Amino acid sequence: MNDILILIYGNPIAETIRENEFLFPWVESLHVLAVTLVIGSIALVDLRLIGIRALNRPISNISKELLPITWMAFLIAAITGAILFTSNALSYSQNFHFLGKMILLGLAGVNMMCFQFIIGKNIDSWNHYQQLPTSARLSGAISLALWVSIIFFGRWIGFTLEPVLAVS
Repeated sequence: MNDILILIYGNPIAETIRENEFLFPWVESLHVLAVTLVIGSIALVDLRLIGIRALNRPISNISKELLPITWMAFLIAAITGAILFTSNALSYSQNFHFLGKMILLGLAGVNMMCFQFIIGKNIDSWNHYQQLPTSARLSGAISLALWVSIIFFGRWIGFTLEPVLAVS
């Protein structure tokens, strides 16, 4: 695994990010903005699922309106996150908060898939309900908790990242 991480660390993009004092902060800023859009759009859907906000709006409309924003922002966040990772792959791969963030992202993905393909497959039939089924409310609460945790873990990466030398 270290050989792969060293290869990632040595690629031209990673070297450019490390050598340019302005590039890392710009990419990181774009990453944070994209993550903010992801979490903001997901939170709006989750708060409707839980039954806290937008109770007079059909859940399927909210979901359909926000889904394109969520996916575009997620794509930007994933690309910028990958670029940031390459700049110091060995250090990130050994950082507790980075690993925690990746695990939480995976769990958020599993929760989203369960909602999309199992819990919310009949979402259009819920449009006239103010209080949605318990499984939908639970999925929204889990999603919100996971994304808040992702923010927490992601924020702590920068404070806890220790340099690891790339030795082949």
